[in-house]
Amino acid sequence: MKVAEPHSTRIGFIGLGLMGLPMATNVLRAGYRLVVYNRTAAKAAPLVQAGAEQAATPAEVAQRSDIVLTIVTDGPDVEAVVAGEQGVLAGARSGMAWVDMSTISPDTTRRLGEMATAKGMECLDAPVSGGPPGAEAGTLSIMVGGRHEVFEACLPLLRTMGSTITHIGELGAGQVAKACNQVAIAATMAGVAEALVLGSKAGVNPARIREALLGGYAQSRVLEVHGQRMIDRAFAPGFFVRLHDKDLHIVLAMARSLGAAAPITALVAQHFNSLVAQGEGELDNSAMVKVYEALADHRIGSEPRSQPNHGNNGT
Repeated sequence: MKVAEPHSTRIGFIGLGLMGLPMATNVLRAGYRLVVYNRTAAKAAPLVQAGAEQAATPAEVAQRSDIVLTIVTDGPDVEAVVAGEQGVLAGARSGMAWVDMSTISPDTTRRLGEMATAKGMECLDAPVSGGPPGAEAGTLSIMVGGRHEVFEACLPLLRTMGSTITHIGELGAGQVAKACNQVAIAATMAGVAEALVLGSKAGVNPARIREALLGGYAQSRVLEVHGQRMIDRAFAPGFFVRLHDKDLHIVLAMARSLGAAAPITALVAQHFNSLVAQGEGELDNSAMVKVYEALADHRIGSEPRSQPNHGNNGT
């Protein structure tokens, strides 16, 4: 497989949502020839205006590309755009590559990879972390599974979208790493939410708590970004509750198949489940704090309720 090069390698991009659109924009800005597809065709307009071509189907994207990138919501969506009647495989040819940047089950990745390999395609799974800000800045962390030779050939292309790009192992290993990423973020977010609600109910300004914690061992990107969102109640989505919920259920399925305990994941998944059940799945995942506020009967920043004074009972 040839190494990806701007101006000569033809790139197909499928999925132009919160993450996909800025990622595809960075690919185009780097000088790659770009053809795009999105189920809602109007979302491709900014890219077409900037010089990309628009395809009518994923199969057409494959026909006009050397490397096809996909980033869609869930496993069934990846199956539809790759293995559907007008999917990537329908337009594929030997020697081209498919790089899936969605977050899905490693088992689904491997199964679709086998189908693509049977068509003579090379495959990588390359899920990402960093949210829309990272997608816009081209600073995503990209976790890659697949043959090392294919990884090296695609690396110049991946560098247009990410600054930390790690080859994890064989196909599916990228999805395993992304599952671990989602566990660590969710667990930290739950801890941040619990701490801020507890401190606020004790009558202490949560902004000051966050400021202090950022200077010690509790410092984290989650505390820095999501802690501020919790305090500001800024729940416009960077990453949807419903998607983090979906990701944790992938983790739990993995854990069950491996016979590995994942008690923290199970707890936090139920927190996200409760938000989805209340119709709040479209909020940013920092809305986790709302679960802890309900459990404590206290909203961050509000006055703590007076506590009963039991006094000295003489014993």
